[in-house]
Amino acid sequence: LQSRPTFDLVETMLEQGLKHVNEGDELLIHSDQGWHYQMAKYRRTLRKHNITQSMSRKGNCYDNSVMENFFGIMKSEFLYLQEFDSIEHFKDELKKYMYYYNHL
Repeated sequence: LQSRPTFDLVETMLEQGLKHVNEGDELLIHSDQGWHYQMAKYRRTLRKHNITQSMSRKGNCYDNSVMENFFGIMKSEFLYLQEFDSIEHFKDELKKYMYYYNHL
């Protein structure tokens, strides 16, 4: 989580995800058309790990409906229900929510 989009944010996400890949997994990663998903370094990493890249069509939220749905749920269950004293408070609460969403 960062205050602005940077390539290292995407690179870190990909590295963390690759730790959970098993030999023989056939992977597909879907994203929007953000500049960081089009960078040569990102695409090389995907090719190196035999990951198929998929991108939403420009201006078509339905291509990424699973994530759009998640963000809607997160806003209604988390974001709109409380106020945050600071960015750090928000980050702490978001980590708790993500744990709740994924494990409980």
